[in-house]
Amino acid sequence: MPLLDDNTPLLHRSQQGTLSKAKTAVVDTLNITLKSSPVNFLLIFVPLGILAGINGWSSNAVFWINFCAIVPLASLLAFATEELADHVGETLGGLLNATFGNAVELIVSVIALKDNQVRIVQASMLGSILSNLLLVLGCCFIAGGITRVQQTFNQTVAQTMSSLMALATAGLLIPAAFHASLPEPKKDHGFPVPGTSDDLILSLSRGVSIILLVLYVLYLFFQLKTHKALFEEQAQEGDDGIITTSLPSDGVVKSEEKHLSVISSLSVLVVSTIFVSLCADYLVGSIDDIVESSGLSKTFIGLIVIPIVGNAAEHVTAIVVAMKDKMDLAIGVAVGSSLQIAIFVTPFMVIVGWIIDVPMSLYFSTFETAILFVSVFITNLVILDGESNWLEGAMLLSTYLIVALAFFYYPDTVGN
Repeated sequence: MPLLDDNTPLLHRSQQGTLSKAKTAVVDTLNITLKSSPVNFLLIFVPLGILAGINGWSSNAVFWINFCAIVPLASLLAFATEELADHVGETLGGLLNATFGNAVELIVSVIALKDNQVRIVQASMLGSILSNLLLVLGCCFIAGGITRVQQTFNQTVAQTMSSLMALATAGLLIPAAFHASLPEPKKDHGFPVPGTSDDLILSLSRGVSIILLVLYVLYLFFQLKTHKALFEEQAQEGDDGIITTSLPSDGVVKSEEKHLSVISSLSVLVVSTIFVSLCADYLVGSIDDIVESSGLSKTFIGLIVIPIVGNAAEHVTAIVVAMKDKMDLAIGVAVGSSLQIAIFVTPFMVIVGWIIDVPMSLYFSTFETAILFVSVFITNLVILDGESNWLEGAMLLSTYLIVALAFFYYPDTVGN
């Protein structure tokens, strides 16, 4: 018995030491994570949003509370991905950024597809592309150029990304042109005949999606392997508290002094993903009631409102680095993110729809494809010379406001 008495305190001290280390690790993880972004004060809306959904609060409350909750969660996802990428090497880090950089859009879109909200998914994809190309890039040019006569950036990298954007645009224009050239589908007993326009568009969209996904893999190989030197300047712009990886479209502002461990990064990533899924589920579930009560169209909500949620962290990052005259990185964040949406997320959602038997296609209305073409065309003209100023930013921002105004009045019932 005395031996047991002598050993017991040692056992307790060992357990207490382990618990103390675990508590310290948790506290450090929370401190580093919460200080990673100025928008993290909005995390108070996460429990409120879940509570609103569980207790069946009004649709407006559920939508807007969960809307505010997803903004900081998107920032945490980007931060945890960057931290994890620092530990796993450049190539795998780049793939992680590519996969999780648009995690919020993917989660919201998958949940919307599961609820058969194809219109919301299509509008949010198009809205993410337009908001990054016009709103974010325009704000970058204004923020960086307001105190400078001219700013310069890597023309070759910008043109490579803009050329890929043009190809991605063609991937969305061709199904619309294909649909417009087909005769009206014949119907028998009120149901479409197999092989008519609806089925043909769906088959074409799935084929185009596979091609775009292959192209995205080739782009990653181009960026991370064969032409890595072209992107090294962006990857090395990590001073002044800006940490980046080989994929510039997902840079986040964070401290250089302390970093998360692999386990802590994975923990933050998993917890953030779970909460994003919960909040997105309630947000998507309230959209139908929001449409009925507010008079806003699903197209406007999906194209203008929802993209702000998923891209909030990237918006802040792009503007901050532009103010520091790091335009290569700012261009990478804005145009690179649009490129990921166009040739990765959108075709991936078509494949997901194929798997779960939801008719998600790349066919957008003539009006929407015309808007996308004009936006990509104007963006390419602006970045073609490798220089920018605040007036060019004002031009892009004005274009986005015109597009937003047009979609505010564009009804869902208009025929395609």
